[in-house]
Amino acid sequence: MIEVKDLPPPPDQVRVRRALLSVYDKAGLVEFGRKLAEQGVELVSSGGTARVLREAGLAVEDVSNVTGFPEILGGRVKTLHPAVHGGLLARRNDPDDLAELDAHAIAPFDLVVVNLYPFSDTIARAGVTEAEAVENIDIGGPGMVRAAAKNFAFVAVVTSPDDYNAVLEEMAANDAQVSMAMRRRLAHAAFEHTASYDRAIADYFAGTNGHAGAEDTMPETLDLSLPRVQTLRYGENPHQQAALYGDTERFFEKLHGKALSFNNLIDLSAALMLIDEFADDDPACAILKHTNPCGVAVAETLEAAYHQAFATDRQSPFGGIVVVNRPLDRATAEAINSIFTEIIIAPDFEEGVLDFLMKKKNRRLIRKKAPARQGERLDARTVLGGILAQERDPVLPDPQTQRGRYDIVTERAPVDAEWKDLDFAWRVVKHVKSNAIVYARDRATLGIGAGQMSRIDSSEIAVLKGKKSELDFAGSVVASDAFFPFADGLVAAAESGARAAIQPGGSIRDEEVIAAANEHGMAMVFTGKRHFRH
Repeated sequence: MIEVKDLPPPPDQVRVRRALLSVYDKAGLVEFGRKLAEQGVELVSSGGTARVLREAGLAVEDVSNVTGFPEILGGRVKTLHPAVHGGLLARRNDPDDLAELDAHAIAPFDLVVVNLYPFSDTIARAGVTEAEAVENIDIGGPGMVRAAAKNFAFVAVVTSPDDYNAVLEEMAANDAQVSMAMRRRLAHAAFEHTASYDRAIADYFAGTNGHAGAEDTMPETLDLSLPRVQTLRYGENPHQQAALYGDTERFFEKLHGKALSFNNLIDLSAALMLIDEFADDDPACAILKHTNPCGVAVAETLEAAYHQAFATDRQSPFGGIVVVNRPLDRATAEAINSIFTEIIIAPDFEEGVLDFLMKKKNRRLIRKKAPARQGERLDARTVLGGILAQERDPVLPDPQTQRGRYDIVTERAPVDAEWKDLDFAWRVVKHVKSNAIVYARDRATLGIGAGQMSRIDSSEIAVLKGKKSELDFAGSVVASDAFFPFADGLVAAAESGARAAIQPGGSIRDEEVIAAANEHGMAMVFTGKRHFRH
């Protein structure tokens, strides 16, 4: 066992006399360094950080002067030296530690300011090479952070520019001292920071270690270390506390409106993943409510796509989400504005459109940023006593590639127009809660049945909704997220006017379903993959 010395308790207050600064993110650095210097703090720094501080007119001692050794290996080795880590780890209440510092002429550090190379941002870039990823693995930074955090009894460690003001305010009010409570809080944040950083690196290697195609690609240990982005007013219901964790700003940006709620964020995520299916398509629009699409369409213009999506279900869109795959134009914005829409999402907004939509204060306007497909490899959900994790259900490939993977199982093959509608309906149905049924024609939904205990119920609801909107199902196609367990579902679709069907197949009664399709002159394809969404 490691020996634990019987030492006097550490002080509540630590006077900051000497600070070590080495940061990649230099936001607020100069002002922070200047305020430290004004309180008599000696600044020690390295590389680019030292250069920025010196150019701002601040007196800075180079780490190489402290170590007596230059930076080597292109900057890979700067701070890995006893003169640095001895000054970080020495216990000021241990006479032996202090004697060793004196013997080796090592001065202690009271404050360490470090943030790390941007590994996660680097690997998120399209086309990043392994060499680029590896060079963005910080070594000295995490070493200093962990050393200072371990010795929080005597050292304050700052890993985020967001904490600069809090540290400065406490020092200004307390004769340049930092309290134990602040040091402990900063240490907690530091270990969270390094844990998240190491997790991102481990996940990167998990995805590049040659396991592609292996039977087991899931991690042996699932570690979730995510920063709290925002405390929410409440969860699904007002009596439930909630918060948002992660780095959602990579994927969307709120431009206007009230803070997003727990339910808004779930709906927004569903909308972003759905519209990703049509990212490179003609103008597309989807309207969602409670994570389910209630109307989706692809058309020559966004305005036409919105009207066709809305026509699927004229009641449900009130208070829902609208998402489009093109910059939002004024004509489409005016159409959306005709009813109350809680959230509008677009990759951009044409000139004047934001000003027009901002007239309604409560509406949330969201700019879509990175594609949802660039998100985490794993989809995780909690269950009692644990977490379920699975690979994300990816965006379908382009229609021509996808078509070649399907089996035509009926006597009649789909004609070209039916193929286009089948591809469209299949992309939509994978984003509808199971049991899911989608009817479509001319790349627009006619009826959507979601989340029923019986597939035939979902089909009947889809038709009922379409009939309420006075839509004609003649010549439509039908998509089912899982196989038809009985022929009755397929027959019901045919009697409603469907001329083609797309489904995974795999039922013990497939032959009966195929026979029913042939009897009604329907074309049907099996995809071989289902898309349950629970």
